[in-house]
Amino acid sequence: MLLSAWFLRLFLLSCLIVGVLRFHQQRSERQMRIELARQEGRLLMGNGAEPATLDPHLATGVPEHHIFDALFEGLVATTVENPDANGPGVASHWDSTDFTTWTFHIRPEAKWSDGVKLSAHDFVYAFQRILSPQLGAEYAEMLYPMVNAREFNEGKLNDFSAVGVKAIDASTLRISLSGPAPYLPSMLKHYAWYPVPRHVIERFGNMTDRDTPWTRVGNLVGNGSFKLKEWRYTHSITVDRNPFYWDAATVKLKELMFVPISSDATEERAFRDGQIHMTETIPLSQIPMYREKHPEFYQENALLSTYFYRFNTTKPPMNNPLVRRALALAVDRAGLIRNILRAGQKPTTGFTPPGAGEGYEAPDILRFDPEKARRLLAEAGYPGGKGFPKCEILINTSESHRTIAEAIQEMWKKYLQVEVGVLNQDWGVYLDSQRQLNYQIARAGWVGDYLDPYTFLSLWQSGDGNNQTGWSSPRYDGFLQASLREGDLKKRLAILTQAETILLQELPILPVYWYVRPILVRPEVQGLKSSLLEHRCYKAIYFKASNGG
Repeated sequence: MLLSAWFLRLFLLSCLIVGVLRFHQQRSERQMRIELARQEGRLLMGNGAEPATLDPHLATGVPEHHIFDALFEGLVATTVENPDANGPGVASHWDSTDFTTWTFHIRPEAKWSDGVKLSAHDFVYAFQRILSPQLGAEYAEMLYPMVNAREFNEGKLNDFSAVGVKAIDASTLRISLSGPAPYLPSMLKHYAWYPVPRHVIERFGNMTDRDTPWTRVGNLVGNGSFKLKEWRYTHSITVDRNPFYWDAATVKLKELMFVPISSDATEERAFRDGQIHMTETIPLSQIPMYREKHPEFYQENALLSTYFYRFNTTKPPMNNPLVRRALALAVDRAGLIRNILRAGQKPTTGFTPPGAGEGYEAPDILRFDPEKARRLLAEAGYPGGKGFPKCEILINTSESHRTIAEAIQEMWKKYLQVEVGVLNQDWGVYLDSQRQLNYQIARAGWVGDYLDPYTFLSLWQSGDGNNQTGWSSPRYDGFLQASLREGDLKKRLAILTQAETILLQELPILPVYWYVRPILVRPEVQGLKSSLLEHRCYKAIYFKASNGG
């Protein structure tokens, strides 16, 4: 028996040693893989959720945005020096004397990734496609500043030639707006304005058919600095250098690999174990550690973005503005940032973040006021939370979103005696639930699409594809439309302030905080510049040579 016990201990010790050696071997192999990727010029990036689509007219999320920055390019593009600057893209230059009529000159060397020449007519086709009511594009409203764009998208106008875009010839595109918009070049960098290839789309169906095979590997044709090479569902999307890109000589990397990892902890572990070069997903609990102990990896970048909750205003109790206001006033935003987030975020006092437009400040209305919140909830018919129906906060799969939801859940319980659950759904299902208004409260985030407050306030117009709250206000819509016709900047910003005041009084949404984007990047990754709008200029990124050469 003693001998058997000795052999058992020896066996267990051997297993432990083998396990430790195997762990270090696997970790060494992972480090070798990422070093090999660096040597081969392949950048590996965590990209959060699996993208819902690679059609720029049907996408709405940040995971898709990151990929579109590689596959497509608009009339105006990011610059190597500053991703938020307005540099030449498909258009080599443009001009406007009144900020209402704009002329863009298409560069002669512009081509699709299959070598087919790209022209002004491709943009006319793309704008008609995204505005066609049959397509049902949620970002169609982005093009509403153009003359008659709204009317065409809403089916009130059938003749697209009356919309404010025209190809004067193959090399000249003219865009006519309903009113002056000096911010148009910034707006044109958003993927809603990107060209799409008619010669490919109509090979697989009609212009307005959704989810056809044109976006699959072997079919998708773009015009960006990279082209689609491989899509291994739930594993990775790989793009490689596009030889037909007009500025191909500037592109330094050979490939980009976007890795979808829905778990914050798993993505951070992938970075720590050397499986990816960069990630924008960090568990909240890990941020202090990286900031203090690994500053060589950690960055905090300013971001023009708001973290907020949507309310479904079509169903009780969220159809009652008193309830919505009570819930909003019972959120201790400063405490949430101080105790939970800890990455330099700012508590919201309105919806539009600072920096959205020169001279614009969001109305300073929202404040933590639990006493007033209790009075409003009682006035709504739920004194002390009595009789308040069961509700849930809908989140997409993410430890950080769950942590924030549970903190707010606890605040509502503490200050209002209201019980609220948390419902987790995968990215695609979560997006669909909001579109179908199949939720009560849903977390959301919005990154500005261009540098102007309209990019935040336009979401809440009646019928906007990104509204998804059921809320509608004719007064609010009127102010937004008036802002598009006002040429005086000061008067225009005053109109938008009036609109945001209505939004914050009726609160179809609950602003929580203004973002700072914490990211982890390996020191060998060079040329990655921060962007208020989360634009990435991939052609500027390169790897620093290793010490070995």
